[in-house]
Amino acid sequence: MTTTTEEGKSGSGRLSWAAIVGYGAGDAGNNLAFMMSTMFLLVYYTDVVGISAAAVGTMFLVLRVFDAFTDLVAGRVVDRVSTRWGKFRPFILFGSVPLLLLSVATFNVPELGESGALLYAYLTYAGLGVAYTLVNIPYGSLAAAMTQDSAERSKLSVARSLGSATVAALLGAVLAPMLSKSNDLQAIFTTATLAFVVVGTACYMFLFFTAKERVERAVPRVTLRQSYRVVKGNKPLALLCLSALLLLSALMAKSTAQIYLIRDVFDALHLMPFLSIGQLVVNFAVAPFVPRIVRRWGKRAAYIGSGLVAAGGGFVAFVAPNVWVAFTALMLSLPGLSLVTTIIYALEADTVEYGEWKTGVRSEGTIYAVFSFTRKAGQAVGGALGAYALALGGYVGSAMEQTTAAEWGIRAGAALVPALLTLGAVLIMLAYPLTDKVHAKLVQEIRQRRQDTNTDLHEESV
Repeated sequence: MTTTTEEGKSGSGRLSWAAIVGYGAGDAGNNLAFMMSTMFLLVYYTDVVGISAAAVGTMFLVLRVFDAFTDLVAGRVVDRVSTRWGKFRPFILFGSVPLLLLSVATFNVPELGESGALLYAYLTYAGLGVAYTLVNIPYGSLAAAMTQDSAERSKLSVARSLGSATVAALLGAVLAPMLSKSNDLQAIFTTATLAFVVVGTACYMFLFFTAKERVERAVPRVTLRQSYRVVKGNKPLALLCLSALLLLSALMAKSTAQIYLIRDVFDALHLMPFLSIGQLVVNFAVAPFVPRIVRRWGKRAAYIGSGLVAAGGGFVAFVAPNVWVAFTALMLSLPGLSLVTTIIYALEADTVEYGEWKTGVRSEGTIYAVFSFTRKAGQAVGGALGAYALALGGYVGSAMEQTTAAEWGIRAGAALVPALLTLGAVLIMLAYPLTDKVHAKLVQEIRQRRQDTNTDLHEESV
C-alpha cells in the first residue's frame, strides 16, 4: 500500500522559498563542523598540537575510511525509521547539538604528551565523524524526499552549495588570516568552535521547521534485502559514486593544502580573505543560472564542462611562478567548482528514481549512504594525499620558512593532485547513462505505476 507523506502531497509541486532556504541553512550547519575540520584540522594538529604531518595523514586515512563504512550503517538505520516527523528530520533534531559539541572537543586537544595527544585526536575525530554521519545521511536523503521535479532539485542543490560556500568563505575570510604562527591559535580555535555551537543549532532548527518530506513511498520501512536490490544493478549510481570518489578526493586535497600554498609558498596569507570572498561571490553569481544551465545542457554535460574548468585552474596553479598567477588560476577555477559540486547532489537524487523504477522500492537513505560512502572514501584519500604530499616534501610545522622541496610538495597537494583527480572524475561521467530526458521518462512511469496500484486497491475495496 502506498503511504502518504506528512503533507499528503506527491512531491511534484514547487517548493516554497522557506523550504529551499531552510535546506541551504542545513548544509551551513553541517559545514560549521565539516568545513572547519577539512580546512583547518591539519593545521591545528601540525602547528598547535605538534603531531607530524605523516601521522595526521595516516589518521585521516584510517578514520575517514572507518567513517565511510558508518555511512552504510546509518543508511540502513534511516531507511528503517518512520515517525510523525518523517524519516529524516528526527536525526537532524536530536543529532545536531552533539555534532557541534564534538567539533569543540576535536579542536581542544589537552596536553597529554605526544602519544596521549595522538590517541585523543583519534578518539575525538572518530566521534566527530560518526556524529556527522548520523546528521548528514538524513540531511542528504531529505532532498530526494522533498521533490521529484528536476528543476526544484536543482534549486535545493544550489541552496545546499550556497550554504556550504557561505561557511567556507567566512572561515577563509575571518578565521584563516588569524592563523599566523605568532598568534595564540588554540584560543582562536576554541572561541570559533564554541560560537559555532550557537550558530549551527539555529541553522539546523530552521531546516527542521521548514523542510518537509512530500514524496509518496510504497514501502515505509525498507528491508535489507530490498535495499540490496535497489543498489544492485544501479549503473548510474555506480558511475556517479566512482566519479564522486575522485572529485571529493580532489576537493579534500585542495582544501587541506591550499592554506599552506598561500601562506608558506607565496607568503601571502593576507590574500586568503579575498580568495574566500571570491569563492562566495562566484557561488552566488553562478547560483541563479544553475537551473537554466541544467535545462539547456542537462546535468551530465554541465558536470563535465564545469569539471574541466576546475581541473584547468589546478594545473595552472601548480606551475604558477608567482602568487598572482596562482591566485588568478584559483579564482578562474571557482565557477567550475561551484557548478560541479552543486550538480552532483541533483544527480544523486535522480539515482533514487532509477532504483525505484527498477525495483519498485524507494530507498533514499540507502542510496545516499552508498553515495556518501564513496564521498567519505574520497575525503579519506584526498586528505591523506594532501598531508602525505607535505610530508614527502619535508614540511616542518615549527619552521618559519620551508625548503624548496617542501614548497613543491605543497604545490602538488594543493593543485596538481586535485587537478588530476578532477579530470578523472570528469572522464568517468562520459559513460553516465541517466540523462535528464531519461530521468523524466522514468519518473512518469513511476507515477503511472502508483496510479494503477491505487486504482486497483480502490476497485478491490468497492
